[in-house]
Amino acid sequence: KEFFGSSQLSQFMDQNNPLSEVTHKRRVSALGPGGLTRERAGFEVRDVHPTHYGRVCPIETPEGPNIGLINSLACYARTNEYGFLETAYRKVTDGVVSDQVDYLSAIEEGRYVIAQANAELDAGNRFKTDLVSVRFQNEFTMTAPDKVQYMDVSPRQIVSVAAALIPFLEHDDANRALMGPNMQ
Repeated sequence: KEFFGSSQLSQFMDQNNPLSEVTHKRRVSALGPGGLTRERAGFEVRDVHPTHYGRVCPIETPEGPNIGLINSLACYARTNEYGFLETAYRKVTDGVVSDQVDYLSAIEEGRYVIAQANAELDAGNRFKTDLVSVRFQNEFTMTAPDKVQYMDVSPRQIVSVAAALIPFLEHDDANRALMGPNMQ
């Protein structure tokens, strides 16, 4: 009872509309008991990190003193039984993309060669091009299709539910894109 009444991590749910409710349920905080304080948090903590890819939205964070300390889960992110954030990837075997979806943590992800979700596929779910744009150990590069082990599930995988609703997000001005998800 004391946790729900007096903890910094406990809030009344925002029920103005369905989007604000979903966003409130998918919020992640670095503040509170055992966490950071606004005053002690430097730029390194608030900044976007490569391990956030597909797990924490780089766009949706409040403006002001809490920027980068309160974040939202990305669309396909979930927590595993140990409390680590995981994101979804499609399994690739011998250059053929399957419908099998595996969830990987940031630590596991570093061991695999991962293609982007918008890589062109033919009718047999094989990569069309001789070189595929991939991520390996937080570096972006090009590689042969038979070396690819996983593929992103969706281009919207890196953003939150609210940010995914912004039309033509990749063509928007950065300042407008940062304000958009907070306008629920």
